[in-house]
Amino acid sequence: MSFWDRIKPAPKPVSGTEVRVSPDGSRLELGWDDGAKTSATAQVLRQQCPCAGCVDEWTNKRTLDATKVPAELRIKEVQPVGNYALAFAFSDGHTTGIYPWKLLREVTQPVT
Repeated sequence: MSFWDRIKPAPKPVSGTEVRVSPDGSRLELGWDDGAKTSATAQVLRQQCPCAGCVDEWTNKRTLDATKVPAELRIKEVQPVGNYALAFAFSDGHTTGIYPWKLLREVTQPVT
């Protein structure tokens, strides 16, 4: 335990340990450090994009019309962003969203 942990203890945030995109790019599957497994479609991820182009920076109101995101959207690429997030390149050309682990845990569904 570090000096800083003793001063201000905080629960360790959840983080992903496994990232897998389905062969056709339609689905993301995640494994978590607490043993959970979750997944989401590319469409759901794109609809939840947290970037400034999809969410107003001042009001936090979603500006992306989720109904316009096609069901056949695909994940083309996944990149880690430090130890705290993932970034996606989608088949519609969108590449600016940074998805923190916390958001990914909220928008993905448990795999049974």
